Amino acid sequence: MILITGATGFLGSEVARQLLQQGQAIRCIKRITSVVPPILAPYGDLIEWVDADIMDIYSLESAFEGVTQVYHCAAWVSLKSSDKDPMINVNVNGTANMVNACLQYGARLVHVSSVAAIGDAKPGELITENHHLESNGGTDGYAISKLESEMEVWRGIAEGLDAVIVNPSLIIGPNAGTEGSGQLFETVRKGLKFYTSGAIGFVAVEDVAKSMIALMNSDVQAERFIVSAENRDYKNLVAEIARNFDLPPPQREAKPWMMELAWRGTALLAALTGRAAAIDKVSAQSASVQRNYDNGKLRDAIGITFKPISQSIAEVCERLKR
Repeated sequence: MILITGATGFLGSEVARQLLQQGQAIRCIKRITSVVPPILAPYGDLIEWVDADIMDIYSLESAFEGVTQVYHCAAWVSLKSSDKDPMINVNVNGTANMVNACLQYGARLVHVSSVAAIGDAKPGELITENHHLESNGGTDGYAISKLESEMEVWRGIAEGLDAVIVNPSLIIGPNAGTEGSGQLFETVRKGLKFYTSGAIGFVAVEDVAKSMIALMNSDVQAERFIVSAENRDYKNLVAEIARNFDLPPPQREAKPWMMELAWRGTALLAALTGRAAAIDKVSAQSASVQRNYDNGKLRDAIGITFKPISQSIAEVCERLKR
């Protein structure tokens, strides 16, 4: 039996879909209040759903019965400063519970981390799995939560856990809707006027799921892999998105000092109104940073050929047009 956490989310549902298409028997953890995503609706009774919470080790006991493989996709993703401490608590302790359960039941684990947990390279160099994030006061809560979650997996590996870690870059796909990476597309669709000078890696959600399944079924263990198809600068990326929406591309660059003013202004507005800030410090500063990733380790391990990002962009835009 295969167990998936986060199967009601963007990535977890794609992992579940691909496993079902391969004829695998899967069990998926969800909270009582969670809604099964439309992508899994066609599979009806083929999925064994279990109401459980990764923060409750006792509720995981029945979910792990007979399980040999675990895909841990569940995570709290937020850039809000108010979510920092509770998000770290959920992501880290939830992962610790999954690690302990996998050790107890002898299950192999594929843990979903993020490139947010990988450090930066020197200017002009590609970021690899050998770069390590240094947690400090300026590090955002999500990155800290993923870094410390990885440390729980490494702790488990030291105790005999059979595990692999994946670090996806920015995951895109039509099923994201207007949440997560879909927010970028929706912002452009509404008429984005500015672009920034930064760059980051992008990957299709199908390729992340495919990579996870291939690694799970390989002999690889105690390794982490960057999962990223292409490095794109934001200027050309948002211009391509705009063209897919038949819109003019943003013409003005938002300089770093402008982004600094933006996050400070929105923070003040948020404090006055009680609403969430439209942009935070970490997002504003990251928008002008060049982060380019090396996917060579993963390609060597499983021989993956990535879906072109332009194809994914077109698919996302087409879905949002509807």
